Amino acid sequence: MNNSNAWLQFAVYVAALLLITKPLGLYLVQVLDARGRTWLDPVVRPLERLTYRLCRLDAEREQGWIAYTISMLMFSLVGMLFTYVILRLQDHLPLNPQNLPGLPPHLAFNTAASFITNTNWQSYGGESTMSYFSQMVALALHNFTSAATGIAIAAALVRGLARRTAQTIGNFWVDVTRVTYYLLVPVCLVFAVFLVSQGIIQNFSPYTTAKTLDPYTYQTPKTDDKGQPVLAADGKTPVIANQTVDTQTIVQGPIASQIAIKMLGTNGGGYVNANAAHPFENPTPLSNFFQMLSIFAIPSALTYYLGRMVKNQRHGWSVWSAMFIMFVIGALVAWKAEAAGNPIHQKLGVAAADGNMEGKEVRFGIFNSALFATITTDASCGAVNAMHDSFTPLGGLVPLFNIETGEVIFGGVGAGLYGMLIFVVLAVFIAGLMVGRTPEYLGKKIEAYDVKLVMLVLMALSTTILGFTAWAAITDWGQAGLNNAGPHGFSEILYAYSSCVGNNGSAFAGLTANPANGDPHWDTTLALAMLIGRFLMIVPILALAGNLAGKKLIPASVGTFQTDGATFVALLIGTVVLVGALTFLPALAMGPIVEHFLMHAGNLF
Repeated sequence: MNNSNAWLQFAVYVAALLLITKPLGLYLVQVLDARGRTWLDPVVRPLERLTYRLCRLDAEREQGWIAYTISMLMFSLVGMLFTYVILRLQDHLPLNPQNLPGLPPHLAFNTAASFITNTNWQSYGGESTMSYFSQMVALALHNFTSAATGIAIAAALVRGLARRTAQTIGNFWVDVTRVTYYLLVPVCLVFAVFLVSQGIIQNFSPYTTAKTLDPYTYQTPKTDDKGQPVLAADGKTPVIANQTVDTQTIVQGPIASQIAIKMLGTNGGGYVNANAAHPFENPTPLSNFFQMLSIFAIPSALTYYLGRMVKNQRHGWSVWSAMFIMFVIGALVAWKAEAAGNPIHQKLGVAAADGNMEGKEVRFGIFNSALFATITTDASCGAVNAMHDSFTPLGGLVPLFNIETGEVIFGGVGAGLYGMLIFVVLAVFIAGLMVGRTPEYLGKKIEAYDVKLVMLVLMALSTTILGFTAWAAITDWGQAGLNNAGPHGFSEILYAYSSCVGNNGSAFAGLTANPANGDPHWDTTLALAMLIGRFLMIVPILALAGNLAGKKLIPASVGTFQTDGATFVALLIGTVVLVGALTFLPALAMGPIVEHFLMHAGNLF
């Protein structure tokens, strides 16, 4: 970690994040106000009004939390069905120059659930599975709508905190429309052009076939015309054939436009299987820096939006500070673990100064790989520029634990803020218990109903992750998907369900969730985990928003717990870490923690 260049990059990243937080937060105040005026009004306002007219929406009419929830659920259901149909019928749709077939039912279901929930878990390699039409219409479209939905939910909860004796929390359709038209589309247009300038391609050309400079030969089981293995005379031993490779297929397609919203909307789904480690998705250090910055941009700005809306900017910055401190600690731990490297490799002659470069791109190195891994799992983005499965045990523990906090360390667009506000309510409740009085948050009493909703959210997260992990760990289909044994294999399972319930989408990629034999168990259970992680959290959060909106403000008193300052930040961090630690520590001890000690004892898995 004695790398002055890396420390300078870290400082520049933090400075850039701080620099954009306030102006983007102020812009969000305008965007998330149905009557707000922005500098894009002359161009976008006519399109917004036309959308309302075509959809027969009354933009002036707000919704209570039940109507808001129903609108969100119906919007998501229709979107999921739309995506499922496109993926199943891909081979009958245009813009498919590689003639890729339609997806099998379980993979289409998994992918539709993945993109509608802003998870973008991928049980497939994008360049070998998805046509251009599917990439743009079935997937990239949901990168916009799922991100807009998350921001809308966060805005509804903030309105619930800011309003008094109100029966409504906004209009879901207006929120989604304005976020898409005024924020996501304009920024992504500019961002995509920048990414093209860095070398990311944007075209509709067929894939390119190139001759390799060094052809190579490998051995593979011989198959007949039906794809069945050819057996030797004993009827058991497969016949091995030599296969010479002298060509390479190079992916083409509309990549830059998808990468822009993939990062800004904290979606994370890669156009290609290697994700942001591929030079067509992330070609330069500058593109890498701005992709990392774009992941945190909206989640960071939403904390400023919170402070402005509740008329307590110190509170907004306190929430930001809690997120930032946890982010910095995670980044430094991951960086230190990867820089220290693997002692077993070092005994075999790998220089200790090189750190753990397994699974990493040389052009990014140790620091940028560790920082990217921390940011993408803090923010429920899931994009990767290095393979988390190849991290050291403690290096891999950081992204895993980031997800298991509930994705509240900045978190996904919208999801990070409303997830952190759940912990804020819990922290305030704990503070009230400490002093023996009814807890208050921003002038509103936190009562039994509110705490029950908070606990429902937290229980849904932990129960789903641990329940599915236990099921997969003891079944044949669960173990069949593993590429590693022992604690690392267990970590692959735990990471998969943590990632899907947390709507992150990254993976310990040694896990095979879509096996060649077509077993649907992994795809189906992971899809259910994603749906539970999204909607079983959003519904009680919207109920909480509706309940808070209807409360009266009570004046602060001597016993009121201040929700800003160092004490509040420390309590909030402690609440997040303790809930995560107490819930997941036994599982983490069986995975990355024990693997760390075994690695130092000379064992690998």
